[in-house]
Amino acid sequence: MNISKTKKRWSLVFLLLAAIAIAALYPLPPQAPIRYFDRQSGSLKTEKVAGEKWLVWLYNNPVGEATLWALAKRKVVSSFYGNEMDRPSSTKKIEPFVEDLDIDMSTAQKQEFSSFNDFFTRKLKNDARPVDTSSTVTVSPADGKILAYANIGNSDFIIKGYRFNIISFLNNSSLAQNYLDGTLVVIRLAPFDYHRFHFPISGSVSPGTRIDGDYYSVNPLALRKMAEIFCLNKREFTIISNPLFGDVVMTEVGATMVGSIVQTYTGNFVKKGDEKGYFKFGGSTVVLLFEKNKIRIDEDLLINTSRGYETVIKAGERIGVSMINEKNAPFCPL
Repeated sequence: MNISKTKKRWSLVFLLLAAIAIAALYPLPPQAPIRYFDRQSGSLKTEKVAGEKWLVWLYNNPVGEATLWALAKRKVVSSFYGNEMDRPSSTKKIEPFVEDLDIDMSTAQKQEFSSFNDFFTRKLKNDARPVDTSSTVTVSPADGKILAYANIGNSDFIIKGYRFNIISFLNNSSLAQNYLDGTLVVIRLAPFDYHRFHFPISGSVSPGTRIDGDYYSVNPLALRKMAEIFCLNKREFTIISNPLFGDVVMTEVGATMVGSIVQTYTGNFVKKGDEKGYFKFGGSTVVLLFEKNKIRIDEDLLINTSRGYETVIKAGERIGVSMINEKNAPFCPL
């Protein structure tokens, strides 16, 4: 690596550490808790946010906002931290992380890890995430918390006053035309979630498209201040073609401290529930776009979203059904 680039990276890291120290000198504004619905119990719960004070300071304090623009959104910071999580010495962080965030490790394929990222990207046992195999059903591609909008053209996205901009998000005005009045599904993965993502339907897949961008946090504490984050962050999308659901855009969005987005699938045809890839350390997001009148999202998800609440979801769990009658639909393998 070029010596000047190395010095620059370390300078940025030292500045970030200095900013964290300065944060202690400035009071944090009070924040409303992040509330969400537990789909199984139907109860409203409060999320425990990893690094909450840091996020509030970055997005709600003048010094924090300056630090955000100068450092925290940059690739060098997230890459540096991601590399640190690949080191064997990072294993000491695993046990406190599991205990603090109450992570269920009983479903993991293994219990011993070579680094924090090895733990963070852990695979689950084969029966840990049952997949709804009905050909008319779309399933969640990941564990996380979901927001769903039946018609993007009629809905404000996340924060009242900011409308989701598909053209900016896809960075492709021609492709975006197919989804202007379509359906939007957002699955937010918190640091404590299982961080591998899977295909929500079966079908043929296009080559992946990468869009360069920043590394803002995708936590609601950040989105309250910057709803346009999804159109600013690094992201990758693939189009899955299915006779029941049309052309579905599946996008993985990077975020602060996400070392990288890794794609693991091969071939040009995929089966629902197959692994597509994984995120290295950090919170992240999967976004699905459906063409108009292709999917009917489950009512509970739409109601919770309209009330401003996310809903807990697991990979493989049903989120909607095709609007094409199965009897009249072309054959599509599961």
